[in-house]
Amino acid sequence: MGSTWGNNLKISVFGESHGAAVGVVIDGLPSGITLDEGAIAKEMARRSASGKNLATPRKEADAVEIISGTFNGCTTGTPLTGIITNTNTKSKDYNRNVLRPGHADYTAFRRYQGFQDHRGGGHFSGRLTAPMVFAWAVCKQVLAQWKPGVGIGSRIVAIGGVSDAVELPVAAYGQMTFSNPELPIYDSRLEAAMRDEILDAIVEEDSVGGIIEGFVTGLPAGVGDPIFDTMESRLASILFGVPAVKGLEFGTGFAMAAARASEMNDAFYLEDGEVVTHTNHNGGINGGITNGMPLVFRVAVKPTPSISAAQHTVDIAAGEEVMHSTSGRHDPCIVVRACPVVEAVTALCILDSLMGAEKWMPFEAK
Repeated sequence: MGSTWGNNLKISVFGESHGAAVGVVIDGLPSGITLDEGAIAKEMARRSASGKNLATPRKEADAVEIISGTFNGCTTGTPLTGIITNTNTKSKDYNRNVLRPGHADYTAFRRYQGFQDHRGGGHFSGRLTAPMVFAWAVCKQVLAQWKPGVGIGSRIVAIGGVSDAVELPVAAYGQMTFSNPELPIYDSRLEAAMRDEILDAIVEEDSVGGIIEGFVTGLPAGVGDPIFDTMESRLASILFGVPAVKGLEFGTGFAMAAARASEMNDAFYLEDGEVVTHTNHNGGINGGITNGMPLVFRVAVKPTPSISAAQHTVDIAAGEEVMHSTSGRHDPCIVVRACPVVEAVTALCILDSLMGAEKWMPFEAK
């Protein structure tokens, strides 16, 4: 099913942007994991628009109600369900007949023959990333207690035409801390320029996209399967489930096409008896299987399609072409709030993969 993902750890995301609630069912969690609801709230706040000047005016508390799967503060091993109530909707801003350019209005109409909930994008809305982040907050605690050596993070590489360093030294991963959680960038000197890029788009009644890098440290070599269940394909399958993600590359990625093997092959050497590589152009993966180096990838996030500037579209009820200006409350740059979402789906994939690997290759994460 389209809204369900996973092999060993399965998640099912449900709800609509302007429905009563959004939520997620997580099936396959181990029992006995202590859940810190305060830590979950902190992760939810990272994705929330509240307190963020560069985000949508729609403010939701994003308080999660856990209605199953826990008892006395610990996971029971049965499906865990978290529900997030929608409290701040303005459905009158949406006309089901006027197709918003760049949105799923037309494709959803064709797929569901007009029965879809169009308000705020319905089930296709970025609002559905809230339960994904809740799932990440749970998985983060599972990993911390089961595989404490595994770390997951992200950073903003670019917003519009302002770009940070694309490839970082291997040692940088696992050491990055960001003083500004709203704009987690490696080179903090770029913060003002990135803010200006977003503010300029607002003034021009437009929006801007960018690039987010995700990374995983502490993974052992040997996790993943060849051909159709590689780490790349598993990550791709869930990363493209995040609204607005339109591109993905691992390690040096597309730049490899203009290089030679002598430049891109990651040479091996021994460090304290462990096999490691001098460089990480392959992003910590060879043959679809982790090689023990940091797993590094980048996603391209398109500009928010909802903009105030008038655009050509079609009124499907009237059967005529019209001009349309999107009303409502929208992010001028989705990138600002998408980092915890990228981390969320990465965590789900990594935990699912580690659970599979544990069945045939018990290990201690390093």
